[in-house]
Amino acid sequence: MKTLSVHELAEWMDDEKRPQPLLLDVREPWEQQICRIEGSELVPMRTVPAKVNELEPDRPVVCVCHHGHRSMYVAMFLERHGYADVYNLEGGVDAWARQIDKAMAIY
Repeated sequence: MKTLSVHELAEWMDDEKRPQPLLLDVREPWEQQICRIEGSELVPMRTVPAKVNELEPDRPVVCVCHHGHRSMYVAMFLERHGYADVYNLEGGVDAWARQIDKAMAIY
């Protein structure tokens, strides 16, 4: 499984020449109400197995959670189900809020 730092993800998202990843936010809805990375898609961890076939297998996927633990498990799950271009965001939205978007709420 590949990992990305929040700075690497920010650079990727700013690069218009690079195909944009699916930002798969695996937190719970109440967490996303507090803060979210712009453009992320909420698919709570417990619902991923039921929705795995709805994702685009050829699109890069960056799994995101609060600190990077749940998203790591989801990234491994996706890899086991044939998704080749999967990343885990190191530090999750907490690192994003502290290092990239300092206006974002922290919880």
